[in-house]
Amino acid sequence: MRSRRPSLLPLLLLVSTALLPACRTTLRALPSPEELESQAVEAFQEYRIGPTDVLQISVWKSPELSVPEVAVRPDGKISFPLLDDVHAAGLTPNELKAILTERLSEYILAPTVTVVVRQINSKAVYVIGEVQRQGALSLRADMRVIDALAMAGGFRPFADRSWVKVIRNRNSEGPIEFRFNYDRFVEGKDLEQNILLLPGDKVVVP
Repeated sequence: MRSRRPSLLPLLLLVSTALLPACRTTLRALPSPEELESQAVEAFQEYRIGPTDVLQISVWKSPELSVPEVAVRPDGKISFPLLDDVHAAGLTPNELKAILTERLSEYILAPTVTVVVRQINSKAVYVIGEVQRQGALSLRADMRVIDALAMAGGFRPFADRSWVKVIRNRNSEGPIEFRFNYDRFVEGKDLEQNILLLPGDKVVVP
């Protein structure tokens, strides 16, 4: 007659239960799409213009002064009607708006100026891994994950499209990761995961 060995199941359950709280405290909570979207919007509000960026400057009711596209020169300046050279690099769009408004006030009454950054050529995002063209991409103000993947030429045959990662540095807080599931996105699901990208973001395709 064979002896019966004691079951290990109760012991395994006990160990698993004991380790569960520890696992919960060591796993890093991933940010939600809403948190990352809000972070990007705030960052772009404080974005500082750099050389080679392309701006759109509009002056209300003064189309002759409005500039659909003007590039920031390597010396950090732009050319603007009536004002000649205006320094733009290092300023936020709102700071540049204030300067243009003040200087235009010498020529027109109560100018209403709008400054929009159309292309952020001085900053880049990086697409790495199983895409057709790896490397840096000039960041546009409205660039999202799907845009970066398209500009990189799309996926290579063995890419894991359901596990694309966005890695973002948060200064002293260290990097955070966010998952983008391409297959669910093209099916019209989890559309909020197509977040705005920030300068320095890395899109990694395993």
